[in-house]
Amino acid sequence: MSKGPISQFIEKHYLHFNSASLVDAAKAYEQQLANGAKMMVSMAGAMSTAEIGKIFAEIIRQDKVQIISCTGANLEEDIMNLVAHSHYERVPNYRDLTPEDEWALLERGLNRVTDTCIPEHEAFRRLQKHIYKIWKDADDKGERYFPHEFMYKMLLSGVLEEYYEIDLKDSWMYAAAEKNLPIIVPGWEDSTMGNIFASYVIKGDLKASTMKSGIEYMTFLADWYPKNSENGIGFFQIGGGIAGDFPICVVPMLYQDMEMHNIPFWSYFCQISDSTTSYGSYSGAVPNEKITWGKLDITTPKFIIESDATIVAPLIFAYLLDL
Repeated sequence: MSKGPISQFIEKHYLHFNSASLVDAAKAYEQQLANGAKMMVSMAGAMSTAEIGKIFAEIIRQDKVQIISCTGANLEEDIMNLVAHSHYERVPNYRDLTPEDEWALLERGLNRVTDTCIPEHEAFRRLQKHIYKIWKDADDKGERYFPHEFMYKMLLSGVLEEYYEIDLKDSWMYAAAEKNLPIIVPGWEDSTMGNIFASYVIKGDLKASTMKSGIEYMTFLADWYPKNSENGIGFFQIGGGIAGDFPICVVPMLYQDMEMHNIPFWSYFCQISDSTTSYGSYSGAVPNEKITWGKLDITTPKFIIESDATIVAPLIFAYLLDL
């Protein structure tokens, strides 16, 4: 299929510096898929609140990603946008807000993420009453699931349909649920639904063991990786943090701790980053540093795009979709 106008514009004008890295990374991602490799996409930050689902859902439907790693916030906030979009408020002058202005937002039940406010009642609490029933049902039956599996159950049950406020095709979580795509959600406890689940455990309504743990996510990934790496598995990282740090470590863990010395390195690596290398952050580390940790090979195609992920990721996805 020939490339569309967005892709043609990128190829014509994105010739140097970070823009050139964007094009190189997109072409290498495309080549990975052409070679039969699979791709993990990791998402940190507030990409779901930034409505990445408008294009990422199509990446999922077209099988251009085979496994996802994301924070608990991204897992839930895509669904919150699905059921409460009209209640969100944008604050374009967020840089000018005083502490008193912020307090006024809190009193109105609006939780701010940069220029966007998530409505507590229509988003958090609307999900809470439905997900609790699913948690409780599993708890009563002695069943255990991962955080994303509970979300899949809720989405596919249809209980949220009456609330839909955006086109369902723009929800990446719904697209993933339809495919039962594997998702790794490290540190899920650090999310609104994670906090809510913990509150039920404290109150004695649910058992902590009903929710499968981060260690179990790692053991799942340790099983999945060797079974799917025949032609390579690439790693496309949006942002930094635990969404990327956690899953990329499966390779050195299998090699060093499980002594599986035939385990292949990640076959591609790209990170969209706004972190600074010199501060000692893992998120800001240049890809070559990962060679020393046994994650990437000398020959692994490596890219770092130092820019805003809400600008870069949709452009790369557009290129992959031939838009």
